Amino acid sequence: MIRILTFSTLYPNAARPGHGPFVEHRLRQLVGSGAVSASVIAPVPWFPFRNKAFGDYADFAAAPRAETRHGLEIVHPRYPVVPKVGMNLAPALLERFSRTAVDRELARHPDTALIDAHYFYPDGVAAAAHGLRTGKPVVITARGTDISLIPQYRRPRQKILWAARQAAAIITVCEALKLALVDLGVPADRITVLRNGVDFEIFRPVPKQQARARTLMNGRTLLSVGHMIERKGHHLVIEALTRLPDTNLVIVGDGPMHQELVTQVASARLGDRVRFAGRIAQDQLPDYYSAADALLLASSREGMANVLLESLACGTPVVATPVWGTPEVIADPAAGVLSADRSAGAIAAAVRQLFDNYPDSDATLAYARQFSWEATTAGQIELFRRISGH
Repeated sequence: MIRILTFSTLYPNAARPGHGPFVEHRLRQLVGSGAVSASVIAPVPWFPFRNKAFGDYADFAAAPRAETRHGLEIVHPRYPVVPKVGMNLAPALLERFSRTAVDRELARHPDTALIDAHYFYPDGVAAAAHGLRTGKPVVITARGTDISLIPQYRRPRQKILWAARQAAAIITVCEALKLALVDLGVPADRITVLRNGVDFEIFRPVPKQQARARTLMNGRTLLSVGHMIERKGHHLVIEALTRLPDTNLVIVGDGPMHQELVTQVASARLGDRVRFAGRIAQDQLPDYYSAADALLLASSREGMANVLLESLACGTPVVATPVWGTPEVIADPAAGVLSADRSAGAIAAAVRQLFDNYPDSDATLAYARQFSWEATTAGQIELFRRISGH
């Protein structure tokens, strides 16, 4: 059995169970294969107050120092985040303040074969420094904005390229991210594409009438799921709704744009057609996907968005913007429709196109089956065995 140490700031904890579930999902599948055992170091930003008035920062303060989730032992060391200049300092601070936790875990498990890092910056850079210091090989997974956005800044780009040179191997969750890394100067033969999968035990169809009763949906209804930030495009979905009469919208999620979106809905006089459902627990999401007629994802950047796979696994097609890894998922009429561009007009047109030729739910489910975790897990095991010599 191969022993690994997973290192990422994108990992759920008791205070923020919806933070980075894609890293946890992949690791659970990997450990569930029986070929790999793991422990996790998931640093969280240091913050002194738990008062909910401080929003996400209060959640950071409430995160436990250590916990066990799904049989995996997780440690949450604190690291400082410095406003404004923090981007350049983040890898060094993350490495320095997680060093004790890394050393302790490696002492507890001296048979650890490698460090499994997720998100290139700052996590992958810090992990590469840990690997250089401890002599452990490092595998870094690129997941989205760490490659689609952050390398436009000179110093982070330099550090990303340094980490890529140090890494024993690099994984990307879609072909688009691999091509972006190659454009930065990383040799293609050092990059393996292992896309995200979906847990079909959690995400599966719920009878529509039952799902609608639970979620209070009625009529033709669209669903937009994600953190309320500009990049996720909820504001574009709301604007698109002004061009889609007799259509309702449910928005799942929370975040800093919440009040701005509420104001936008009121200004557009859409209050009777738009509902904000707030943050929804993962085990309740299948009700929302199954109750909706389509999922809308209007992102400006995505690696491979989990919400796409989750919706398809519940038999619900998608309308999405054609960015990064999304076209690799929405690649068949059974999956849905890609908009021509990231504009409200194009999104509305894509919605109309979807309903003009609405796919059969059985076809959508059959299409979703290709996104099981099996191939990704097998690819990781093969890669880890090659690196570790097991």
